[in-house]
Amino acid sequence: MSTMAMKGKRPVGRPRKNWTTQRQTTKARLEVTDDQQVGHLNIKPHGQAQNELDERINDLGESWETESLFEDVIDDIAEDRFFTDVPDAVSPEQAVRYRQQLRSVGPQEFCRLTVDSGVITAKKLLTAFGIRPPAFLEGLPDDSYFALLTLALSRELAKRAKLVKYNTIDDAVYLLKKSRNIVVLTGAGISTSLGIPDFRSKETGLYAQLEKLGLGINDPQEVFNIDIFNDDPTIFYSVAKDILPDTKGLYSPTHAFIAQLQNMGKLLTNYSQNIDNIEANAGIQPEKLVQCHGSFATATCQKCGHKVQGDEIFADIKAGNIPRCTQCVNTNGSMKRKRSYNKSNGKRKRRRNSDDDDDDDDGRYDIPDAGVMKPDITFFGEPLPDEFTQRLIKHDRDLVDLVVVIGTSLKVAPVSEVVPYLPPHIPQIYISRTPVSHINFDIDLLGDCDVIVAELCRRAGWDLAHDMVDPDQMVDIKLEEGYTSRHVFTTGDSNKSLSPEL
Repeated sequence: MSTMAMKGKRPVGRPRKNWTTQRQTTKARLEVTDDQQVGHLNIKPHGQAQNELDERINDLGESWETESLFEDVIDDIAEDRFFTDVPDAVSPEQAVRYRQQLRSVGPQEFCRLTVDSGVITAKKLLTAFGIRPPAFLEGLPDDSYFALLTLALSRELAKRAKLVKYNTIDDAVYLLKKSRNIVVLTGAGISTSLGIPDFRSKETGLYAQLEKLGLGINDPQEVFNIDIFNDDPTIFYSVAKDILPDTKGLYSPTHAFIAQLQNMGKLLTNYSQNIDNIEANAGIQPEKLVQCHGSFATATCQKCGHKVQGDEIFADIKAGNIPRCTQCVNTNGSMKRKRSYNKSNGKRKRRRNSDDDDDDDDGRYDIPDAGVMKPDITFFGEPLPDEFTQRLIKHDRDLVDLVVVIGTSLKVAPVSEVVPYLPPHIPQIYISRTPVSHINFDIDLLGDCDVIVAELCRRAGWDLAHDMVDPDQMVDIKLEEGYTSRHVFTTGDSNKSLSPEL
C-alpha cells in the first residue's frame, strides 16, 4: 500500500496504450481510464478476474487496429445513462438486470447466455452499459460490435457494484442517522456559495479564467505545477491574489453540516480537496480533517524550509509580489559572503555596479537572495501529505461505515481513488450538481449542495443553524428518469451557485 505515498497530485488522464507490432486477433489489453482504476493503491478492481475476460476476447475476430479505435472513442460514446432516444435500446429495468447478471455469473458465462445464445444482439446490449452504439458501425454485422462490448464489460466490472437496497432520500437519511464513522470527501462545490470559484466549470471555473489571461503556459493547470513554480514563481504569484481566500470567518451550510456530523460524534474524517481552509471557520477539528491538497493556512520557504502562518505572506500576495523568507533575510544579513577575489587582475568580483554605495566595507560583500515562500498547497508533481495515506490505509478503511462525497467530480488523483479504495460493502452517497460516471454510488443527490444537506437535516430532525439556510424554503425533488436512486433537487433560485468540479 505504500506506493500511494510516493505518488504526487495529478489530473486524471488517459493511460498510455500498449501498441502491438503485428496484426493479431483482439487480445486482452483491457485498460480503463484512471478514473476507473485504483492502481495507485495496489487494489484490484471489484468483480470477476480479468483473465476470464481475456479468454473471451481471444475468440473475437477483430483486428488490433479496431480495438485501439474503440479504446480511443469509448469515453466519448459512453454516456452512463439509460437511453430513451436510441432505437431498440434496453429498458432501464433490463439494464439493471444485465449489470447484475454480469457480476453474478462473470463475463464469459454472461456472453454465452446473452449474445451467443441469440437472446440479445451485441449492439443492443451495449446500451445496457451506458454505451451509445457508434454511427460508424451502423449497418455492419453484429460481430462488429463485439470488441466494443468487451471493453464495455471490462469498464463495468472495474467499478464498484452499487448496493441495491439503498435508493431513496429516506435511505440516505437513515444511513446518516445510524452511522457513527462517516468519511466525508469534499471538493470546491461546497465553497461556491461563498463566491469562491471552483476549478473546472467551463465558463466560470478557475482554469477557464486562467486560460484567458495569456500567462504563456500550455495548460492553465500548469499554474499549479511545482516544476514551473520552481523555475518561475511569478506565474503563480501573478494570479495568486485571485485565489487567495478572503472569507472573513464565513463558511457555507455544507461546512456547517460536516461540523454538525463531527459534533454529533459521527464524523470519522473529512478529506478536503479545498485549499481555502474554510473548514477551520466552521469549527472542524484538525484531528478530524485531512487537507489533501494543503491550504493557504501556512507557507514554507523553498530554500531553507522555514515555515510561517499563511497570513504573514498575504500582503505580498495581494500586492502581486513574490513573498521572500524573512529567516533567509535575517540569516543572510548577519552572515554576509565576501566576494570572490580575481587573482588575474587583483580585484574582487562585484555583482553591483562599481559606483554603488553601501556600508558593506566599500561594497566587498554580497547578500544572498532570500528564498521564495510558497503557500503549503499541494502542487501537481508534489506528494500528498503523509497523513493522507497513513490515515486512509491504517485507520479509516477499517472503521468507516458510510461514505459521503460532496461537491467534487473526483477528477484529481490520487484523491479520486479514495472512494474505490474503501470497502465496497460500505454505503456511498454522492451530493453534487452533476453526476459522475466512473463510480457507482448507491444514492445520487443532485443539485445545490447547501440545499441538499439542509433538506437531509430537516428530514433527520437535525437543526442546521446557518444564516444561508431558509427554514421556509420549498425544495422540489424529482427522481431522474431511468434511475431508481438518482434524485434532482431544485428551488426557485437553484441556479445561483456554480457547477462544482474539482
